[in-house]
Amino acid sequence: MKKILLATILSSSIYAGGIFSVGHKNISVTAGTDSAYGNTYSVLGINAHYFVVDNLSVGLSFSSWLGSDPSINQLTVPITFHIPIENLPFRPYIGGFYSRTMMGHDENYNYSNYDSYGGRAGVTMQTGTGTYVSMGWVQEVTENGDDVSSRGYPEVSAGISF
Repeated sequence: MKKILLATILSSSIYAGGIFSVGHKNISVTAGTDSAYGNTYSVLGINAHYFVVDNLSVGLSFSSWLGSDPSINQLTVPITFHIPIENLPFRPYIGGFYSRTMMGHDENYNYSNYDSYGGRAGVTMQTGTGTYVSMGWVQEVTENGDDVSSRGYPEVSAGISF
């Protein structure tokens, strides 16, 4: 397994190009809805990624859950590998992440901050010179004291690369 992973990473630079090549910076926005604590929120986020080697990016994301109490803000550190497959109009990706969620307070309860981690998989399609759209699935594990839970959800984002 280690040899296959190493060979994939080493050969990935052969098929890197455009928005997936070393040194490129990607910025994207996300928007959607989610529910927590019996409330529905509008979720807005901004994501920044840097390709440290061809097809492999590390990043920093911030999202804010708006429209209800308690306020929720999340900081995420993702790492994503875009699988280099030649002659396809899209590029599959896999990745992992760690998140820190900062909870606000309301008049009835004092909420605790918590950590989560997980993985994601999907596809990214370059839509123009320096623009792209990604869609996929996220599986997230949340640890809040003794309570551990898991949930999955779709993700869609659009962005620019320079």
